[in-house]
Amino acid sequence: MNSVYILVFSALWLIVAYFWYGKRTLQRKIVEPLDVNPCPSHAQQDGIDFYPADKMVLFGHHFSSIAGAGPIVGPIVAVTFFGWGPAVIWLLVAGVFIGAIHDYLSLIISVRHCGVSIPDTAKEFVSNKARILFLIFVWLTIILVVAVFGNLAAKSLITKAELVIPTFMAIPLAIVFGIFNKNRILPLWANTIFAISGLIFFIWLGFQYPVTLPYDPHTSYIIWFTLLMIYGFCASVTPVWILLQPRDYISSWVLIIGVLLAFIGIFIVHPDMNAPVFTGFVSPEQGPVIPFLFIIIACGAVSGFHSLIASGTSSKQINKESDALFVGFGGMLVETIIGIIGVIIAGGAIMWGTEPGQLQGIFKSSGALAIYGDGFGKLTSFIFTPEVGSVIGVTIVNIFIMTTLDTSVRLSRFLTNEMAGSVLPKPLRNKFFFTMIPVIPAFILGITDSWSLIWPVFGAANQLVAALVFIIISSYLYAKGKPVKYTLWATFFMLLMTITALFWLAWKFFLESSNLFLGTVSVILIVLACMMAFEGFKKISEARKKGSLKN
Repeated sequence: MNSVYILVFSALWLIVAYFWYGKRTLQRKIVEPLDVNPCPSHAQQDGIDFYPADKMVLFGHHFSSIAGAGPIVGPIVAVTFFGWGPAVIWLLVAGVFIGAIHDYLSLIISVRHCGVSIPDTAKEFVSNKARILFLIFVWLTIILVVAVFGNLAAKSLITKAELVIPTFMAIPLAIVFGIFNKNRILPLWANTIFAISGLIFFIWLGFQYPVTLPYDPHTSYIIWFTLLMIYGFCASVTPVWILLQPRDYISSWVLIIGVLLAFIGIFIVHPDMNAPVFTGFVSPEQGPVIPFLFIIIACGAVSGFHSLIASGTSSKQINKESDALFVGFGGMLVETIIGIIGVIIAGGAIMWGTEPGQLQGIFKSSGALAIYGDGFGKLTSFIFTPEVGSVIGVTIVNIFIMTTLDTSVRLSRFLTNEMAGSVLPKPLRNKFFFTMIPVIPAFILGITDSWSLIWPVFGAANQLVAALVFIIISSYLYAKGKPVKYTLWATFFMLLMTITALFWLAWKFFLESSNLFLGTVSVILIVLACMMAFEGFKKISEARKKGSLKN
């Protein structure tokens, strides 16, 4: 099949889904936004975390934070080991009916509850036990995310010295944008052109003057990783309008430009999908297609991490409730189309001159990001040489690693405050101490490479977050007398897939690789899921008995 057909169908499907399912169904029947209600960005405005943002600026922050490398790496891995057919179907179905509603409702629930994180709302809509369990689990997960993204960013600065200048010069550029935007020195469109032009200039400058440290790779890694953790700490405590909002907004335009170039390239090059449509029900490397397709492709379809962004930073900056559809639902659909482009690159563009079935060999020798870079270079060869286009493609992805890093550190501060803020002595209840608590273990995990010990179960843990969030969302809808048919099936589906995947991993770690640590972690996650599910469905059952529900 020609890739143009897949791209056109996917784009039309997502556009229709936004207006039909998002606007006419979810917004009107479930959310019913009331713009007369002041959002937390106004009611609790503090100039640091709670600050109203223009809809486009907030979309940029939200989209940059949820995107990263996830919607690219996951689909490429899935195409490699399961074929491009299952990847396309899962992205288009889940992106609309699971992922977008997950992100949208996580955002709106947080907005209507003073901007607290979605795990913190579990106390009201599930139980206090569920709240404590979920907060601890999510807090540990976000520490792992900070360590991993710090690791990826540090290694990218070593292997791609061209990234050093644009990575660090984006900081003062974002500050200037933030000051200009806050004081309305320039209209948003002019400010945007200025910022994007500046970032493009710094990317070009990075190519001209790559920066390398005069040390061995290990020492260089320690230096870059330490600097990135210091940056994450500083970014977490600075006002959102001066760094977080503008940096993510500027970065989002880089990815949007990259998507547009890939779109045009697919129409011009129109590669055939030369990779297999379906490779089989079981992959020796990844396991059975059910459930692991739904674990491997998270970003672009559904990802628990998105709910932490939506209810962590985005809910504190949204200007009015009606903006949530564009930011939450729309942001997820744009990520889905990025996933589709990843599928086309892996199944079509990268396969030029190769025989069907050779993709696994290319993946094992080069990796997902190298495949994306090579494919992006081929798609944009009508503008750049394939070599230059390849480097640009990888650079675009690496820019987003930084946006996810600083957002994750700020999220860890919020979660620390919600989890332990009330029990700490008053002198310690401040943003600096709340940031230091999670940054220190993340630094230790990253500097010692200990994060790699638990990373093999992160995919299942991330999707378990989504399943647990759906329990909270469904309980919320029951409590408010709203129809639950849009979320309850997704709750059961995500619980079933994640628990099945964790059982498979536990069996594999205990019996095949004798990895008692990861096997135990898998069992603990299964127990956590069952406990949360019990608490959630008990709450729903109690609400049913009161007869105050609408289905």
